[in-house]
Amino acid sequence: MRVQHRHIIYVQGYDPRGLAQYYRMFRTELRKFSRLYQLTASISRPQSTPDGETASWTIETKAGDWQTRTSYDFLRWEDLIQRDLAAPIWHTVFHAMWIYWRLVFNGTIARFWKAHWRFATFISYPHFLLFNEALWSLGIAFAFGKGLEALGIPGLLSLAAAAAMFVAALGAMLKYTENLTYLLYLLSDTIWTWEFSHRQRPEWDERIDRFAQYLANVARTSDAEEIVVVGHSSGSFLGAEILARALKLDPALGRHGPRIVLLTIGGNFPIVGFHAVSQDFRDHLRELAIEPSIDWIDCQSRKDVMNFYPFDPIAGHGIDVGAARRNPTIVPVRFREIIKPEHYNLFRWKFFRVHFQFVMANELPHAYDFFMIVCGPIPLRERMARPEAALAVATGDAAAREWAWKRLETAAAGRADAADLGEMEPSARRRG
Repeated sequence: MRVQHRHIIYVQGYDPRGLAQYYRMFRTELRKFSRLYQLTASISRPQSTPDGETASWTIETKAGDWQTRTSYDFLRWEDLIQRDLAAPIWHTVFHAMWIYWRLVFNGTIARFWKAHWRFATFISYPHFLLFNEALWSLGIAFAFGKGLEALGIPGLLSLAAAAAMFVAALGAMLKYTENLTYLLYLLSDTIWTWEFSHRQRPEWDERIDRFAQYLANVARTSDAEEIVVVGHSSGSFLGAEILARALKLDPALGRHGPRIVLLTIGGNFPIVGFHAVSQDFRDHLRELAIEPSIDWIDCQSRKDVMNFYPFDPIAGHGIDVGAARRNPTIVPVRFREIIKPEHYNLFRWKFFRVHFQFVMANELPHAYDFFMIVCGPIPLRERMARPEAALAVATGDAAAREWAWKRLETAAAGRADAADLGEMEPSARRRG
């Protein structure tokens, strides 16, 4: 049951920084992970495929009584995302506004509010901020126009000049405050998710199909005991799409030898699934919910405003599969338990930082630890089924580790029960 070789396929969200930034973060966080658990971990340099769409590296991890090798694939989208962000400012602003208000009037925003008010607030934030910047720009333009009138400039010319000043001031404010507000990035994200939901981004679908074929090839040829498809943020629904399409290519995907696990963390499925036109996506969720040859773990956190919590990716989309359901296992993650108390009050208000904690090193040992999921010896299903035993393997003495492995062996034959998941957070167990 112990994992010696694991294959991770990481699906990033809508992040333009891409491989270089992610690899630096991963390497830094791996060092923190090593110090926290007093083990050694080495990482190779990333190697890209000829088409540049996938980068891979290897991690070797050694502890007192176990060692693992992890093959890590990073699926790349940043070229497509950077192309979106290069669009003219006014095109982005007007397109995003049109989409947002369409979502308001067709009731989709109301459904977001019902599913998770914090995410609905987050998706509305750039529009409130845009309105605020427009008011400031209008004030500047008004003062400029009044100044021209005081100088004796005719009213029509003053009005035209004030209008030009409004456009210039708002454009400058949007451009030069972007590193603080992320407004244009968030508006581009809104445009992308809407177009993706409506199947208006064929270049994304084509790449998803290639990644699905890659996953199918890995499942047939890998000697790993476990293959984990990790989808973070928007990578949650992209990862689900990749896995569902791979299952269509090879219905025996999960029966070739390696256990196939989908791990979605900080997910936001409804931004695609709540659109009426997204029936194909909801059908894919239905298929994953009943597929017996794969496991799906969905980790959520109340403190992350960029994920839906508490949210059932199946029932929340109105999908009813009855007794045939076996996925996903929903696991709440409490960041308060993995961040040091002296850091937590500052941490909780850094929303992007909170969102990325799902894929960063813990400050405190915990059953949810991304790098233990990637590098540790415990299969993911058993880790989530017996969190107290998984933690004992990482931090306990010899007797505690022996007890923990026996406890984990009892979980190997079955899925997590409600009592085990309840050890993490009762409020979401009822939703899982």
